[in-house]
Amino acid sequence: MKKFHFSILFSILFFSLSFSQDFILSGKIVDAITQAPLEASTIYAESVKDSTLVSYTVSDQKGAFELEGDTSLKEVNVFFSYNGYKPHYVKVKLESQVDLGKVQLEEQAQELEGVLIVGDRVPITIKKDTLEFNADSFKTKPDATVEDVLKKLPGVEVDSDGKITVNGKEVDQVLVNGQVFFSNDPKVATKSLPKDIISKIQISDTKTKEQEFSGEEGEGENKTINLTIKEDKNKGYLGRMAAGYGTDERYQLNGLLNYFSNKKRLSFIASSNNINNSGFSYDEIYDMVGNTNGGYSGAQESGLINNFGNGITTSSNLGTSYANAEKGQYKIDANYFFGYSDSYNDQKTSRENILPDSRYFTENESNFEGSTNSNRGAANIEYDVDKTLRVSLQPSMSVNRTNSVNRNNTFSTDEEGELINSNNRITVNDGFQRNFSNRLSVMKKLDTIGKLITFSFSNDNTENKSSSNLNSVREVFGDDPSLENVDQLSDINNKRNSYELEARYRQPLTTKLFLDIGYEFKNDHRDNTKEVMDYDVDDNRYTQFNEALSSDFNFENIQQSPFLGLRHNGEKLNLRVNASYVMTELDNQDFLQGTSFSKSYKNLLLRSRLRYSLGKNSRVYLRYDSRLNLPSVSQLQPVPNVNNPLNVVIGNPNLLPSVNHGIDFNYNNYNWKERSGVFFYTGLDIQKDRVSAISTTDENFLRTTRYTNIDGNYSGYGGIGYSKQIKKDSLYTLKFNVRPRLSYGRQISFTNGVELKAKRFDVSPYVSTTYNYKEVLEIEPGYGISFNNTTYNLDNIEDVEYTSQNANLRVTSYWPKNLIWGNDLKYSYNGNVGPGFRKDALFWNMSLGLQILEDKGTLKVLAYDLLDQNINTRRTTGEDFIQDFQGTVLQQYFMASFTYKFDQFGGKKPDMGSRGRRYYN
Repeated sequence: MKKFHFSILFSILFFSLSFSQDFILSGKIVDAITQAPLEASTIYAESVKDSTLVSYTVSDQKGAFELEGDTSLKEVNVFFSYNGYKPHYVKVKLESQVDLGKVQLEEQAQELEGVLIVGDRVPITIKKDTLEFNADSFKTKPDATVEDVLKKLPGVEVDSDGKITVNGKEVDQVLVNGQVFFSNDPKVATKSLPKDIISKIQISDTKTKEQEFSGEEGEGENKTINLTIKEDKNKGYLGRMAAGYGTDERYQLNGLLNYFSNKKRLSFIASSNNINNSGFSYDEIYDMVGNTNGGYSGAQESGLINNFGNGITTSSNLGTSYANAEKGQYKIDANYFFGYSDSYNDQKTSRENILPDSRYFTENESNFEGSTNSNRGAANIEYDVDKTLRVSLQPSMSVNRTNSVNRNNTFSTDEEGELINSNNRITVNDGFQRNFSNRLSVMKKLDTIGKLITFSFSNDNTENKSSSNLNSVREVFGDDPSLENVDQLSDINNKRNSYELEARYRQPLTTKLFLDIGYEFKNDHRDNTKEVMDYDVDDNRYTQFNEALSSDFNFENIQQSPFLGLRHNGEKLNLRVNASYVMTELDNQDFLQGTSFSKSYKNLLLRSRLRYSLGKNSRVYLRYDSRLNLPSVSQLQPVPNVNNPLNVVIGNPNLLPSVNHGIDFNYNNYNWKERSGVFFYTGLDIQKDRVSAISTTDENFLRTTRYTNIDGNYSGYGGIGYSKQIKKDSLYTLKFNVRPRLSYGRQISFTNGVELKAKRFDVSPYVSTTYNYKEVLEIEPGYGISFNNTTYNLDNIEDVEYTSQNANLRVTSYWPKNLIWGNDLKYSYNGNVGPGFRKDALFWNMSLGLQILEDKGTLKVLAYDLLDQNINTRRTTGEDFIQDFQGTVLQQYFMASFTYKFDQFGGKKPDMGSRGRRYYN
């Protein structure tokens, strides 16, 4: 029976992969009057009978095109489209080679009222700074999410965690009708919204508020996806509900409701689960699966969850989001979230500590339990006073309460395995945090050629209070044994009030060259108080004030930065060069400890961006940055931190700011004719005066850590990405990616007065493939291997070399109809982890879903970690340590669930036969 199934699968793969090119349509697209070639015109073929997309391509710089296809159709309609020109189509009888000659397009002077142009369904449109895809042109399974259709788009990749990249550039926000959907986390929209309500998917460079207002292009470091809702789906409501319960009392509940009314949208989301799930995914088969590595894999930044990020979390969340806009008048989006969660995590670490003339080993086992509840709200308001004046407001507020208990058991041994010291401690913490931040921007256009003036004011006001009880027993063995008991209560109150004012003026020098002049003022003031009380046995209370560990610390940073910049906005070349002269005044003092420090710094910082377009499809990016990084308050505060009695940490108030010099290069190109893309990237970051640890370890392996500024630290990376897509009519799609990557760096520290240098060099090739057969079978294998090497400058320390591997296979079947069977397998191997840590595991999730109630409902059974092998182990290295880690993860469970979808939209439904369009000839 197994051989029979294997032979069927092999036959499907063999016959579908045997690619025979049926036809090639060639020609050249030009302007009807000037005869100038029209680069990046879209050419696509549809079936005459039902307008199904057969194939598409894009013209090159000379306007030439070759439209290739493999189909059983005898004739097709071929359409020609270019932004700003009238669409054109011809009916073509298919042969192996067809020369369509010169195709002339006329400029579109104005849109005719009441006529819908065929361009509405052009599969892809390439504009100056935007790629636009027609969602309906890319076939997916029924009830697919936005994430499913993104996986079909050329040049777009979506990994297993939902992270989206476009030709190697990460997508950092997904908008709906130009506005934020719940939060800036892209996965909230891509995993919850169905594909069938989406009309266009627009991809562009992420822009700042100023770039949006002035009409400039983004700098190209990140991408933004904008989803436009179909006209007949933009008035009504859409809802999703899901509930599941399983073994080990595992459960999940979540619901989403969206109301659309043209530009107005009101959304609600709610979830509760104990499987580390963010609660907003409605994938038919893989949604009720928690994070395999402990904690949440994403969405923490979105406000939908609030946890400590470790172990297993039970969470309940409630959120609402509102958006509305009136073109030329205002745009507003706002959201509010309430979240409660509790987490627990048992973890074990095994650490090899490197000394100049020896080594010692530290074993740690800890148990953590914590809970938190949070209220978060944010808004984005834009008001256009007139066409030349815009006011923007971005307030954000949060209030959080946290409670935790952390138990640690640590012991250290020497190279012979002799026990040297141990520590048992319990830390109980009760915390309260609140934050209010806001940014007010006023932007005014002074003329129509680019003269611009902007003002902005921002504030960040934070208060962090906590009450912490530390109970510790530290024991030293050997020739001079000792025992130290610590029982302390610490009350901490940290306040930060930060304000920033910026003014900027832009003067056009030519039509493409602009001068920027500006000034920034920052004031960052922090008040940190720590009151430590020791336990009085006689009084049975915490009444003994510990002055040595207490502090009343005041920190103020004032920065003034005049800056000058030039920018060139050309058709091909975009260049930004900025120079700022940063004058920094640091003033800190501890009134309780009697220490103070004041100093001024002056730094010339440069920043440049270069983007050069080699054509509509390829670009080169070059970036240089110099950044000023100030030490943290904990690094400055000269008060011993004894939370870990085996490693007492003391700050240094004389630390200097560090300066990072970073340079990045990126090249990407997508060949629409070949459906293939390639990108290359590399970068280097050099750190001057990096704040680094210097440690002293005595004969009992008791460590004291301080901080100093050290030069010589750097890190770098590089990689190549190649993707290729092969599509045969509606029979199958094959897409594969090759992603080799390398990283390297050097970290420097001092221990016992000796300089330690750790050089790291890692190489990590990765390859993946997606094969989809008639939307009934999808196979997604992937494999990655990482070669890790760390060398040290000390002769007594051997180099660390190990290999880790990751393989994954996802197989999803949508046959027979209404039945969905999914298998998700991941194999991991962590080489060279220490004794007691499991090196490899095969993680397998399986689910079976049945669509009922006219595909509105889905019954599903899920087997999580079917083989009961899930692990969370990893190895890390640093300048003076090698460490193995193992933490709590979800264990095997089985869950039954039900998902129900409902929607109702107003407006006239489109005619699926003619699609309600008229065509221009």
